[in-house]
Amino acid sequence: MPGADGSARLQRRIVEIDSLDEFDAVARASGAAKMDGWRVRRVDLTARADALRRFDPAGALFLACALTPDSFVHLESGGALVFPDIPGAPVDQYRASLYTADELYDGLRARGYQATPDARIYAWSQQQTGDPAEVVVRALHDAAVDSALAAAIASSDRPVVGVMGGHDTERGTGGYRDATTLGHRLASLGFRVATGGGPGAMEAANLGAYLATAGRAVDIDAALAMLAAVPTFKPSIGDWALAAMDVRARWPDGDGGLGVPTWFYGHEPPNAFAGGIAKFFQNSVREATLLNRCNGGVVFLPGAAGTVQEVFQDACENYYASTDLVAPMVLVGTSHWTETVPAWPLLSALATTRGFADAVALVDDVASAARFLAP
Repeated sequence: MPGADGSARLQRRIVEIDSLDEFDAVARASGAAKMDGWRVRRVDLTARADALRRFDPAGALFLACALTPDSFVHLESGGALVFPDIPGAPVDQYRASLYTADELYDGLRARGYQATPDARIYAWSQQQTGDPAEVVVRALHDAAVDSALAAAIASSDRPVVGVMGGHDTERGTGGYRDATTLGHRLASLGFRVATGGGPGAMEAANLGAYLATAGRAVDIDAALAMLAAVPTFKPSIGDWALAAMDVRARWPDGDGGLGVPTWFYGHEPPNAFAGGIAKFFQNSVREATLLNRCNGGVVFLPGAAGTVQEVFQDACENYYASTDLVAPMVLVGTSHWTETVPAWPLLSALATTRGFADAVALVDDVASAARFLAP
């Protein structure tokens, strides 16, 4: 029986339906004549008016589905939530999956970066029209991407380890090689690498994970040399991204893990090595989502304000978490984190005060960071 808090209802079965075939299969299999828990996304149901009438729609959700007027009235009056498609936006606000680099950079080689979906979405996101519909689209989109990210993580039994670091670490530098080595070691240990999804150290960590899982023998030095020919995304995001695409073409079938970038920072294009890209409009949502999903711990490479923010956002989560939910934190670079940006003394003090000092570490190299996190 349901508890006083409605817990039984909260645990009801959720049924995702993204095609007409899936709708027909669920409709045939359902013997209770109820739609409670159905989540129907972008399905043309105009030819299924009779089938819809056979079910009690209370508790169902219909997102951008094509419906007859009678079906619309039946669903809404019966307690279903029916959300229309909001026109004019270059994004699918109800998308069911993560982005891929190929999707975001579609048309790059033929027409240049400004013609790609990534560039067009960023340009749209910068509009200041005051239209409430645009605010709704962004909120719905970010909620859908968050759900897709949760599903992607749940589909794998590999723990997720975050790698945080500066976006300005150039290809061809020692810092870029270190981040690549770290991503490679973590993926080889069975972790799924997650980064902020942008350039610099983020790209390098995703690259390392990609090369660790590519389907043929990989020459890491050769891959790094190919990328070093275009050391940064300035002045040409297109050239920078194409160099990464060329590496992927030479060593295909790798899994670079997850990237969680944002259109808030238009100057940080998504890197092409992350296998699944959860790109958000709201940077605050993106930051919290990324850190919250790193159940295997987080490695913080030398960085500036953004990385410092992530250190203490993660520390705050650990500070208030129950003991069994504390995730390891590793800061790489003793000089950087004690002198250049002295975040370590404060982090260490917080961890000691709260009793999770064993879960934080300050190390001098990425090999030590990987060893600290190793199962």
